Amino acid sequence: MLIIQIPSRPDARTHRGEDRNKCETCGAQFSQNSALSRHMRTHTGERPYKCQTCGAAFSDNGNLKTHIRTHTGERPHKCETCGARFTQNSALGRHMRTHTEERPHKCETCGAAFSANGNLKTHIRTHTGERPHKCETCGAAFRTGGALTIHVRTHTGEKPYKCITCGLTFTRASNIDSHMRIHTGEKPYKCEICGACFGLKYTVKKHMRTHTGEKPYECKTCGATFSHQGTLTDHKRTHTGEKPYKCEICGASFGQNSNLKRHERRSHTGEKC
Repeated sequence: MLIIQIPSRPDARTHRGEDRNKCETCGAQFSQNSALSRHMRTHTGERPYKCQTCGAAFSDNGNLKTHIRTHTGERPHKCETCGARFTQNSALGRHMRTHTEERPHKCETCGAAFSANGNLKTHIRTHTGERPHKCETCGAAFRTGGALTIHVRTHTGEKPYKCITCGLTFTRASNIDSHMRIHTGEKPYKCEICGACFGLKYTVKKHMRTHTGEKPYECKTCGATFSHQGTLTDHKRTHTGEKPYKCEICGASFGQNSNLKRHERRSHTGEKC
């Protein structure tokens, strides 16, 4: 007698997603229990993976491995167009948009477009004034957690990033990238309008405003607009009276570093320019 074996049908629950692991806090579902476990740390704040070099802690081992590259200098992800290297594949993906000029994330307030959604979220805070990340030491507030982390090092003196060529240390990884170009002379960022070359990408963006006349930074007090965030910060001190730049010779204080330098030249060196 011929026996025909009929393949068993997959459990219908697999298609309906009922076998997925569900977060009881927010309802998110995952195909694997390990993914659910990692997700739960977003609610508990648990960070079991710790960097042995600087003590930074992470909720995911993959994030720790990526962080360690900021100490080792390893950048395994390379742009085939310009040769730039990155610690994360996602960073390489965002970088590639600088070549394709793809900017899918657009600000509904001013129309500015960005290659990464995170950059858009940070930009929106220039309109809302939101600074959710606060320093527990001095109370200074920042738009991004990364900016707060870097600021805290002004209190601790920590400089975890070291140049392997000359030994200078820095508070942030991006400073090493720009510093290394002092040794290499590399200026990979070029203005497409006038051909000027720069060692830093953000310098090109600031330079472009000399061609476009764009002034995206607005003073909430008087409405004055500026091309650069730093110029706006200096301007705000005309309203607050803050003078953080102090002459070490005579004690005079100034709202702008340029004014301090001019004072030092004219009052203490005899220079008239």
